[in-house]
Amino acid sequence: MPKTGHIALAGVPNVGKSSLLNALVGEHLAIVSPKPQATRLPTVGLRTTKDTQFIFHDLPGLLEPRYMMQARMRHAALQQLARSNAIVYLHPAPAGQAPPFETLAGLEAPPTAPVLTVYTKADLVPPADRAALGADAQLISSETGEGIPDLLTRLEGLLPEGEFEFDPEDIGTQPLRFFVVEYLREAAFQELEDEVPYAFTAEVEEFRENSSPVYIRVTLLVERESQKGIIIGQGGRTIKAIGSHARTRLEALLGSPVYLDCWVKVLPNWRRNAASLARLGFPDDPSAA
Repeated sequence: MPKTGHIALAGVPNVGKSSLLNALVGEHLAIVSPKPQATRLPTVGLRTTKDTQFIFHDLPGLLEPRYMMQARMRHAALQQLARSNAIVYLHPAPAGQAPPFETLAGLEAPPTAPVLTVYTKADLVPPADRAALGADAQLISSETGEGIPDLLTRLEGLLPEGEFEFDPEDIGTQPLRFFVVEYLREAAFQELEDEVPYAFTAEVEEFRENSSPVYIRVTLLVERESQKGIIIGQGGRTIKAIGSHARTRLEALLGSPVYLDCWVKVLPNWRRNAASLARLGFPDDPSAA
């Protein structure tokens, strides 16, 4: 009987959840940035072997929310934790021993799913310092692949028997429009400084998948009028760089040329506005009402 299960990749911001997801599925699905809090909505990646389908959920970093968007990010993460068959609790090895997961996540009780504590960024820890993490510590590196086969073996033992939920050839479950927005946001984190990447998002207005090249028209959204000029840049340099980065990622994912038509618009205070967040796909948190 095959095995299929949902696995949450959880931890504080910037511990390597997205890098691990990409290493596990062998494709650049989740956006990666050295800046914290790049992941806003869970990204789902699939890894299917002959008899096991791993459904990985790269969750937003668990933090104490400061405004409405962060509260909805946390709500989405906690929802998926409750639905998962296993939780991979990621903690950076250079930071030393990990605190208990329920303490870090601010939970009143431990999750019902089994929690595997896994230390990331093992390539940054000298062998002499690894003993301080404990004799049984599971270390991995998304850069070198160290520890990933062993992690998959441990996870396979925790998954329930059941038929595959998705086509074995698939590597993700979300629509292409989701990745258009994600890759544009990844480019914004790369090209922009300070608060601007956090005030940036995008909406897909038109997607002609059957055209050649694939035509995608998007609106790049910021919160203030002054941010529009920063997004566009002198002579349009910045918006061209953002579009080029996203187009390269999309062409690799689609396997075909893409024409990305980008426009900039102000959506005032969207990170703190319930209607704007709903429009942009952030699930409502009934407990916050």
